[in-house]
Amino acid sequence: MPDVTWVAAVARLRVRREPGVLVTVATVRGHAPRKAGAKLVVGPTATWGSIGGGNVEAVAIDRARELIGTPGAEPELMEFALNDKVTGRHGVQCCGGKVTVFLEPLPVLPAVAIFGVGHVGLELARILARHDLDLHLTDTRPDMLTEERLAVLDDAVAQIHVHHTRLLPEEVLEELAPGTHVLIATHDHAEDAALCDAALRTPGLGSIGLIGSAAKWARFRQRLAEEGGHSAAAIDRIKTPIGLPELTGKEPATIAVGVAADLLLTFQKTAG
Repeated sequence: MPDVTWVAAVARLRVRREPGVLVTVATVRGHAPRKAGAKLVVGPTATWGSIGGGNVEAVAIDRARELIGTPGAEPELMEFALNDKVTGRHGVQCCGGKVTVFLEPLPVLPAVAIFGVGHVGLELARILARHDLDLHLTDTRPDMLTEERLAVLDDAVAQIHVHHTRLLPEEVLEELAPGTHVLIATHDHAEDAALCDAALRTPGLGSIGLIGSAAKWARFRQRLAEEGGHSAAAIDRIKTPIGLPELTGKEPATIAVGVAADLLLTFQKTAG
């Protein structure tokens, strides 16, 4: 078991975008290898920390791996009697006490990349930043990504990743983790078109959304087919318009609410 804290282990799983389970000794009665509060982090192929070893830990790891492979897994408690009359799956522990262990699934959190942090993009970032997810912000205009302008996100729950404008937007796509949802809303139609083409060529992305009118999309669709060589099925991966059709307001905040709500529904379906 690598010598890292459980907090660092949870952070490592998040960065790797791997699921896991946080195992905590919830209660102890009598004698037990570890006190209440001891923690173990279980990932798909590795563990960090310890709840005392022996049968308790081995059974907890087995169950944690089962939870990792179960969509929508819920937290649960496991109880262990530590005496020589109880033979566990991995042997006997006869400390004489009783232990309750709490298993808390750590799912892979959603990731969203917003290309274009103008009026709509910033409003959308403000809404999404209130959720536990990874949020990537990219804009080719330096003044859109200043610390002063992004100060409205200082209290974010999300982990914010600001991509410096020295990178081309297409290069940022290659840095995104698999499953990242992409929203294209730049100030430049040519940039939007290039991003649509690059997104379709980037394997493993989640949904791809484009803000724009029907006329804009008709031009893009023709260009993606004729110049990009993309099939109709591939082009259909791009959703436009995005948001909730029932919300017809044109104000940036209204558009952002609709787009965020649509994304949250996507997250819910994916998690289910």
